[in-house]
Amino acid sequence: MNLKNITADRLVALYKNRDLTVTEVIKSVYQEIERSDSQVRAFLWLCPERALDEARRLDARISAGEAVEAFAGVPVAIKDNIVVRDMPATCGSKILEGYVPPYTATAVERLRAAGAIIVGKTNCDEFGMGSTTENSGFFITRNPHNLERVPGGSSGGSAASVACGTSLVALGSDTGGSVRTPAAFCGVVGVKPTYGRVSRYGLVAFGSSLDQVGPLSKSVREAAQALEVIAGFDHFDSTSADSAVDEYAKNLDQPIKGTRIGIPKEYFVGGLEREVKAKIEAGMRLYESLGCELHDISLPHTEYAVATYYLIATAEASSNLARYDGVRYGIRPEAASLQDMYRKTRHVGFGPEVKRRILLGTYALSAGYYDAYYLKALKVRTLILKDFQKAFETVDLILAPTSPSVAFKIGEKTGDPLAMYLSDIFTITPSLAGIPAVSVPCGKNSENMPVGMQLMANHFQEALLLRAAHHFEKAGGFTV
Repeated sequence: MNLKNITADRLVALYKNRDLTVTEVIKSVYQEIERSDSQVRAFLWLCPERALDEARRLDARISAGEAVEAFAGVPVAIKDNIVVRDMPATCGSKILEGYVPPYTATAVERLRAAGAIIVGKTNCDEFGMGSTTENSGFFITRNPHNLERVPGGSSGGSAASVACGTSLVALGSDTGGSVRTPAAFCGVVGVKPTYGRVSRYGLVAFGSSLDQVGPLSKSVREAAQALEVIAGFDHFDSTSADSAVDEYAKNLDQPIKGTRIGIPKEYFVGGLEREVKAKIEAGMRLYESLGCELHDISLPHTEYAVATYYLIATAEASSNLARYDGVRYGIRPEAASLQDMYRKTRHVGFGPEVKRRILLGTYALSAGYYDAYYLKALKVRTLILKDFQKAFETVDLILAPTSPSVAFKIGEKTGDPLAMYLSDIFTITPSLAGIPAVSVPCGKNSENMPVGMQLMANHFQEALLLRAAHHFEKAGGFTV
């Protein structure tokens, strides 16, 4: 069965009508993984025995006439920095090779409670540090639309899996764009919720004030259904918000006529590819045809976002990754002394991008430089947040490209870290502000590569965000 042509709703309905069995579908998923994943390489770890056992149990319940959950039998992939009990969790890093966690992340527990079946763990940039999934300690994941191009990152494996049809929904994590960029590059939907909307318990920390778990899917409805399942307060996460969760999927078809959409001038500047700009402008016209109002707005501190993000995120990474020392976590090579063991563990275990970010973060936090770099970055972060707060006084949503370009060729930017970091310019600002954002497909360029459009909303306005994205999809916006 080809999962590219079916939605989660439709799949569950087929199960209930006895037109398909869960076991048949899960077997076909693994057959498709065997067929296509040798080239795309979306998955790091698979769990066929566990998945088929769960499928057989679900089939027995359906045969007995029992009511089943909303996501019953839906194949789901999980990014490898989100832990699942008794499955490897390496965060795409050699330093955690062989680590098997004793517990499961809250977001995964909630998906499984809703009936979802995990088919495997997906590849990612090491510890989520990257925009292309070229920084994995194991192998590069390739874009299903063009195997010579990157799938985006750091959740590239999750996005590629959904695009290939080897999962219907996947979980990724988004620190500065790590769900939205791969969604844009692979032509799928990716949601970064409000900070605190989804529990981070079981998400291995990179930048603790930025990290968020978010879903990827082919349709906005599936993303809304998944977010509704995983969202909500969790006492295991001190940063999770004790705020009611809306019925995202149920309210998708409510009208959006009269919605005010802001177009930030700072997002339409030099460096934005001509064809990307043209597709985004076509998306704007489509919203106008749906009765939305477009307003020019300004987010004046956007120019400082990249520098601000790469100070805050690397400083937090420096702190979070200190635990990988060969004692608490990490491989432990033979060494002459404790200091030598620390050195060898990190030298062998961490890849060059992780080492680069640890060095940047440690420098920013060091005595004599803390005020000049890290503290100043926190102040600029507040200014960026205030830009959004001011904008949302006059508009309901903000529309922009997800990325200044479509997916580029593998190896094209690996020699220039600054060029790589600048590719995150449009996704970093909502992360710094902690607001929700979604990337949706917005047609393809002349090389048949997907273009991504990003919508942003005020804190905890995911219902409006998803509703606007759903109307865009219904009106044919994914193929403008």
